[in-house]
Amino acid sequence: MKTTYLLLIVIVTNAAGNVTLGYGMQQFGSIASYSPLDMIRGGIAAMANPWVIAGVVLLLVFFIAHGLALSRADLSYVLLVTSVGYVLVAVLGWSILGESISTWRWIGTVLITVGVSLVGSTPPSTINRQLGNGVS
Repeated sequence: MKTTYLLLIVIVTNAAGNVTLGYGMQQFGSIASYSPLDMIRGGIAAMANPWVIAGVVLLLVFFIAHGLALSRADLSYVLLVTSVGYVLVAVLGWSILGESISTWRWIGTVLITVGVSLVGSTPPSTINRQLGNGVS
């Protein structure tokens, strides 16, 4: 059950963090120059946007939860199940950011959903994990 909660945290914080970061960067605008100094200046200026900061914080929570989930379940399970976040990002990008999603993207989103359903029906871990006290 803890693995399920961790995976939900991974999915939600990844989607919310990316959408929030995307929104903040849209407010900031394009960094047009590829000069390293301009990119550093632009990055520092972008970090002053509260939406960008919130996105980074959410993605930090995602990273921690993702690591914890990987300590409890197979990599092949965690990555495939959490890919449902791509579906959530597409829906949020369309509904919140006003992005136009083509028919082909929606078809791909449906295929991801079907694949996640198949993977989600399998056990999260196929190996015995050794606990800290020597009991597996």
